[in-house]
Amino acid sequence: QVQVAESGGGSVQPGDSLKLSCEFSGDLRGIAAMGWFRRGPPQGREYVAREGVAAITTDDGSITYAQFVRGRFTISRDNAKNTLYLLMSDLKPEDTGTYYCALAPGPRFGLPTYLHSTVYNVWGQGTQVTVAS
Repeated sequence: QVQVAESGGGSVQPGDSLKLSCEFSGDLRGIAAMGWFRRGPPQGREYVAREGVAAITTDDGSITYAQFVRGRFTISRDNAKNTLYLLMSDLKPEDTGTYYCALAPGPRFGLPTYLHSTVYNVWGQGTQVTVAS
């Protein structure tokens, strides 16, 4: 059984950087992609869905980013350490939220698909990121 565990969250000021890590264990055969998602703070009674931040495929290392983080966030993977990273730079208050790591099983879909949570079936518990002055 594959498991993932995020770490690296914290409280930072606008403009700061933070690097999240996601360690995965278990049999990764059949995993097509790895992704980062986030869920913002509750908005009253309104449900806040998880939104895709970045994803990387396992076959050829293709990467996709959500428009709102493009140029600021970088996803990477260290196969030797079984770890996925998300380097976040120039953080903004609207980046505040719980960040989740997730794994998507095969078959391989088109790259933009991996910003959608529905193709993932393994999720971590999340790590909190707070950006405030």
